[in-house]
Amino acid sequence: MKRICVLCLVLLLTVSFVFATGNSEASNSETAGLKIAVVAGPSGVDDGGFDENIYDGALAFAANHPDATVTALTGDVNEAITLVSDVVADYDVEVCCGYQFASITQIAKDNPDTDFILVDTFPTDNEILPNIYSMMFAEQESGFFAGMIAALETETGKVAVLNGIAFPSNVNYQYGFNCGVIYANAKYDCNVEYVELASQAGTDVTGTNVGGNYVGSFNDEATAKVVTNQLIDKGVDIVFVAAGGSGNGALSAVKESKKKCKVIGCDVDIWDDGANGDSNIVLSSVLKNMAINVERVLNDINDGTFEGANELLTATSDSTGFVKAEGRQQLSLDTIEKLDASYELVKNKTIVPASNFGGFTPDEFKVE
Repeated sequence: MKRICVLCLVLLLTVSFVFATGNSEASNSETAGLKIAVVAGPSGVDDGGFDENIYDGALAFAANHPDATVTALTGDVNEAITLVSDVVADYDVEVCCGYQFASITQIAKDNPDTDFILVDTFPTDNEILPNIYSMMFAEQESGFFAGMIAALETETGKVAVLNGIAFPSNVNYQYGFNCGVIYANAKYDCNVEYVELASQAGTDVTGTNVGGNYVGSFNDEATAKVVTNQLIDKGVDIVFVAAGGSGNGALSAVKESKKKCKVIGCDVDIWDDGANGDSNIVLSSVLKNMAINVERVLNDINDGTFEGANELLTATSDSTGFVKAEGRQQLSLDTIEKLDASYELVKNKTIVPASNFGGFTPDEFKVE
């Protein structure tokens, strides 16, 4: 019996974790575990933000399930559904990153043995299928915290948000940020200007002009740098960067600027990306906790408890928030205290920031 136990232990220790990126065939190795594809946009799963955080959730699952395989696939936004369809037979689960996967319903119906996790979108028709779990986040909540941070910490009295494409998630960040500035102005007499460039106004998925400062891409660092410099030239000293891979251009602009500027990160903690010699340009970051939710759903699939759903994740489940850990931000204690107070009000819905399809715009946001 003792020899059998030792043999079993050796066998367990020799189970390997298979990790693949790009279009690697490593994910097709014969294992009993889940075969998972993370399908991302052109900025890829090493974008340091949105896609990477989702990917990290899949990797966290695989770390606890060594027989699982994770493959990262990237492609053009306009070809997203085709990419999913082309590889659907090769995977047990496809984790789809972004709004471009909203029209996935028919593929899911045609492939009932494959489970789909959609991040940042619901299916176009909002139909609930047994093999699709869709998570969206109340980005307007995290955007609201970013707006408060900017308004409370600015020295020039001018702040702005830089966005990628006017998908609902990005408009939510923009609207929330605007509301956060409005709230701080009303509540704490900040008298801060929210700056928009008319030439960079965005058009959302309904064709509505939503204003803002949109690069027009999540993978255009050059344009993001130009737009950020334009904002700095207008006196903006804090930029909330919600632009995916394009955001790296904004960080470069701030690092190279001769004026004193800071950025607020989006989706994930970007403190490490803000290093600039012996200083750091990151004021703080606001969060969408995607990784923990992706891992949670993968665990449900693995355990056989998975159920299709369309869920909006908010501060009530700690799925939105901001970074206040010491050494990862440069906020004053007074700002943190005000943020903590507002967080509880957002959590209990006393404060409801405007969102892309929330029924009102920032101009109609009321501060009680």
